[in-house]
Amino acid sequence: MKRLHVHVAVSDLEASTRFYSALFAAEPTVVKADYAKWMLEDPRVNFAISTHDGAAPGLSHLGIQVENADELTEVYGRLQKADRPVLDEGATTCCYAKSTKSWIADPQNIAWETFLTTGDAVDYGTGPELSRIAADPAATGQRCCG
Repeated sequence: MKRLHVHVAVSDLEASTRFYSALFAAEPTVVKADYAKWMLEDPRVNFAISTHDGAAPGLSHLGIQVENADELTEVYGRLQKADRPVLDEGATTCCYAKSTKSWIADPQNIAWETFLTTGDAVDYGTGPELSRIAADPAATGQRCCG
């Protein structure tokens, strides 16, 4: 079963963690010095916040997290039909997790990742330069993972 992923850049991680913990009536499942994540079942969402890389506060990116390789293949097929450039990142470390992922940007240059998490990581990791998938590379401010 797929899960919506939302990542928000925040300026004050502690205050934002308190706010979202109250909003979701749940404590984060992952807490780091620059990152927190809630794996919620109702609604089924992977919601993450971070202060990483000094990004401006606001929406960082959206995504679809899958649970197995078959679902990943299915979602990758959808990306190909979206008639937009796709960045196949493959195996990577991002957001304290090891994943296999690809990226696409919608017509408004909002970055979407599709990914299968394969394990935990001890560091935040790195990510691709998402201007490679933007309709207008100068217009995108979204970058994931450094």
